[in-house]
Amino acid sequence: MGISRSSRHKRSATGAQRAHYRKKRKFELGRQAANTKVGAKRIHTVRVRGGNLKYRALRLESGNFAWGSEHVTRKTRIISVVYNASNNELVRTNTLVKGAIIQVDATPFRQWYEAHYALPVTKKGAKAAAAAAAAEEKKEGEEKKLSNHVQRNLAERKKDAKIDNLLETQFGAGRLYASISSRPGQVGRADGYILEGKELEFYLRKLRTGKQKHA
Repeated sequence: MGISRSSRHKRSATGAQRAHYRKKRKFELGRQAANTKVGAKRIHTVRVRGGNLKYRALRLESGNFAWGSEHVTRKTRIISVVYNASNNELVRTNTLVKGAIIQVDATPFRQWYEAHYALPVTKKGAKAAAAAAAAEEKKEGEEKKLSNHVQRNLAERKKDAKIDNLLETQFGAGRLYASISSRPGQVGRADGYILEGKELEFYLRKLRTGKQKHA
């Protein structure tokens, strides 16, 4: 028997069994779940109602993720699935679905931050950057002198350059927590946003309690 989305097999609100007055219809069909995994990109096209196409992602390795507070989006590598509110089995099997909490590579965001603000993301990086900058200055002398205009821009940006402590620790580890907001099995993409603020705190609590239960 095929997968059907009809509700003819369901009982009514009062508990009565509904009469079987017709067979299944094509417009009531359902399909197998995509169960998108983390791996080398593999996408199948599916012809659907109206001659339209759906893009069934079977494996994905990267996606576009937005850093909301900084208004910047970068394509980055997906590392693993760490939490799913609906089913722990989806975490164990590294299945990408909408709403899954994943870890992504922090490198593209770190590079953007350091180029935009001319500041290191982490405090540890600050010491290393200061030493590297001093060494570079000695080598290059005045070859790499920034214009007054660029210096003024950077000085203005540095006034607003604040980063959350929780994000800073993640940057130190080279991995950021993110949520998938697209539907990989329908559109063939795993795009989303970096977790910040109250939402990040909430999911970190969930991850901690989950580890305690399994320990």
